[in-house]
Amino acid sequence: MAVAAGGATTAGVRLLSVPRTLPAIRTSSFVTTLSFLKLGSFPGRVRSNEPANKKLLVIRAARTKSQGVSLGFRAPNFQLPEPLTGKTCTLEDFESYPALLVMFICNHCPFVKHLKKDIAKLSNFYMKKGLAVVAISSNSVATHPQMNFCSQDGPQFMAEDAKLYNYPFPYLYDETQDVARDFGAVCTPEFFLFKKDGRRPFELVYHGQFDDSRPSNSVPVTGRDLSLAIDNVLSGQPVPSVQKPSVGCSIKWHPQKSW
Repeated sequence: MAVAAGGATTAGVRLLSVPRTLPAIRTSSFVTTLSFLKLGSFPGRVRSNEPANKKLLVIRAARTKSQGVSLGFRAPNFQLPEPLTGKTCTLEDFESYPALLVMFICNHCPFVKHLKKDIAKLSNFYMKKGLAVVAISSNSVATHPQMNFCSQDGPQFMAEDAKLYNYPFPYLYDETQDVARDFGAVCTPEFFLFKKDGRRPFELVYHGQFDDSRPSNSVPVTGRDLSLAIDNVLSGQPVPSVQKPSVGCSIKWHPQKSW
């Protein structure tokens, strides 16, 4: 399915640079719940999942922002393998759910590493409330063979990562990168939240960041932006169209598929 062009001026990525004000007065049910955990405040506990010395990688990584897809975009069909189980997952598997979160992630990206534990926690929280979640890795394992990290994004290591972080969602391998192209994904992590209304196709209502935290700043991880959007969808409320883009490493494209 063709990706919608990002030329809209009333929704989607063209408005992402505008400051987000409405959600500032709200706290998501996810953030509120985690703030009362006996282990202490969630943001302070898992702000960073990697040793401090690995943060130097962030400076060298190519920072890319999510872009090019307008709100209202219909979720493309996909049929991808799950390395952990050997099963195949399709869009039709989620037709009975009111909302679907599609995340483009990978194993090695510092921006993803920074959020892995928190992505698993947020997914666990909202899957119990009826949200469907799926993650996809589209990185080429051959683009930069001289760099060891590329091999870490292969299916064998994806299965190991899914076990290590107890992902409650399918973690799928997009070897051809066709699915990433269909979605218009350009970076990791990148979040696409779709809602479903009866028999109508899934429609994009949120294409933005997890929160303001980055591996190179001191902002705690809360999942605030994404969780507020999910709260609105599951409660039948509109999601504000002003959204901050997700920031991460660029997807490592096969040479013949570079954008």
